This record gives sequence, C-alpha cells and structure tokens, in this order.
Amino acid sequence: MTLPSKPLRLNQIGPGVSRSLTADAAASEAVRRDLGLGAVRALSAEVSVVPAGEGWHLSGRVQADLDQVCGVTLEPLPTRIDAPFSLDLLEGEPPTVDGEVDIDPNHDGPDWVAGHIDLWAYALEHLALALDPFPRKPGAVFVQPDEAAEVSPFAVLSRLTPRRDSEG
Repeated sequence: MTLPSKPLRLNQIGPGVSRSLTADAAASEAVRRDLGLGAVRALSAEVSVVPAGEGWHLSGRVQADLDQVCGVTLEPLPTRIDAPFSLDLLEGEPPTVDGEVDIDPNHDGPDWVAGHIDLWAYALEHLALALDPFPRKPGAVFVQPDEAAEVSPFAVLSRLTPRRDSEG
C-alpha cells in the first residue's frame, strides 16, 4: 500500500500527544486508489494518544469528503465521513498459545505496537470501516437480467446431421 504514514515514536508521547493530520494531493490519490473510491476531495484526522495503564489510549476522529462508486449504476456517490474512533495500545507482541496468536472473538483487545504508532494507519483503518460496503445511489435498483436457456452440449450436433424419419 502507498497510503500516507505519520509515525509517532512511543518515547515522544510523554503525558500525551495530539496531532492534526491532513492529506495532501498525493496522499488523497493513494487513499482513493487503495480504497477503490471515485474521488477524495478532502481527508483529515485529529488524533490523541495518552498513557493508560500499561500502554496508551488512542482516540480521534477521521473526516473525509469523497465519492464512493454506486454498486448498481457505477456512478459517483458523494459521501461525507465523520467517524470518531478509540482503542487501547500495548507495546510488544500479542500473547500466543502454541505459537499462534491468541484472539478472543468476543473481546476486542488492545492493538500491539513496537516502537512507534502510525497515526495515519489508524485514521485510515477507521475511514475504511466507516465506508458503506455496498454503496447505492438513492433509487438505484438492480434488475436481474433474464438468464439464457441452458443449451445442451448436444444441441450443436443435432444441427449438423439431418433428422431421419423413422421407417417402418
């Protein structure tokens, strides 16, 4: 992926850090291409990281003015995203059981980081989660085309040889 990056080293957090992120034209184009959007006119995020327990708490808001592509008409679908997000971070490697990462599907645990936090990565992840996975323009209706009748593979052969009337 060629998405923008804004790393924050863990030793720079201190009592807390806030950052304003704004995508330039190249970053907006990379986001448009990588997320399969029609256009990205504006993209920004406000992100804060504060110490919390043994790790950090990251919170923010991603805002975007973009075009998704209508899944029915393939026309641009103007979309405004304003999505808050928050998550906990811990430094190190996630716990493993027999060499496999132990994931509890019923509990959204912390993200694990090593040395730095990529602020843009979290903002863009939450932008992607806020997008409509099946964008459709108002009033757009998908009409199933008529299915062609199934053609027997022997139909071609029947046209090659003339039919014989039964003699009797």
